[in-house]
Amino acid sequence: MKYSGIDLHSNNSVVVVTNETDRVIVSKRVPNQLPGIIELLRPHKDELVGVVVESTYNWYWLVDGLQEAGFVVHLANTAAMASYEGLKHGNDESDAINLARTLRLGILPTGHIMEKQMRAVRDLARKRMRLVQNRTRHVIAVENILARETGGHMNANAVKRLTPEAVETFALPDDVRLAIRSDVAVINRIDEEIERIETRLQERVAARPELELLKTAPGIGRVLATTIVLEMGPIHRFAQVGHFASYCRCVDSKRLSNGKKKGEGNTKNGNKYLAWAFVEAANFALRFCPEAKRFYERKKVRTNGIVAIKALAHKLARACYHMLKEGKPFDVHRCFA
Repeated sequence: MKYSGIDLHSNNSVVVVTNETDRVIVSKRVPNQLPGIIELLRPHKDELVGVVVESTYNWYWLVDGLQEAGFVVHLANTAAMASYEGLKHGNDESDAINLARTLRLGILPTGHIMEKQMRAVRDLARKRMRLVQNRTRHVIAVENILARETGGHMNANAVKRLTPEAVETFALPDDVRLAIRSDVAVINRIDEEIERIETRLQERVAARPELELLKTAPGIGRVLATTIVLEMGPIHRFAQVGHFASYCRCVDSKRLSNGKKKGEGNTKNGNKYLAWAFVEAANFALRFCPEAKRFYERKKVRTNGIVAIKALAHKLARACYHMLKEGKPFDVHRCFA
């Protein structure tokens, strides 16, 4: 049996093949060109248990290409991999060897390889989020300009409704109005792109039954339901509800010894987009669900507002897991009993 690890970089990769005793059979740095990597691995294909690729920002082309060539590919979850502290010297080759070794030992923490078509839709949803964040920066810029120049305040919704013609009516210097017009123009343009992306997202996920189930939960509307569906992948890949809650970063991360806290664990292990979605859902649920509000207030009395919001997000994440597993809509009494 043989095992392969690939330490992937921006313009080259270190490819390693080892055997059952971790003896290195192949170790070579090659350009990031799929034919060359496949040709290097092809002589060992029949004996390879799997090929481990690091979960870096540019893995799509490599994982897809290796799978199409018939290799068994694993995506290493680098956020969950602990470095071996006994090494005095480490380099790209040792990193690739470690990937192969963890696969041989059966302790490789893996990331989910989403199918190519849905991966593109998920990335489109992430692009929408980044556009919304960018729009928020320009909205805040307009609010700050008006606060500096007039001492007044214009809320975010009013800023989003501003037009170039409305800006011209402001009793402000020409240069200040030009700055505001620039922000307003960018806001309007981003709004058009967000609407275009949202239309495409609805075309891609509208037929998914999970979408309607998630929308029955308090605080979860069309946008958050779409984010959750695209980010979680198949719900059956989570064996237990605790695994799903952990993936959503809704559980504590701490190390205990003799009943005392000695530090924190890996807080980055999980999906930051799902973490954002459930915290957003918790904030909306506070406004529209009395049971969620009462749960939040009880937690807030014992802790603080931030911890209480995270606790409510945890509740909603667990509820969504059971909803999707059982195919049943949200039950407020079951969630907040």
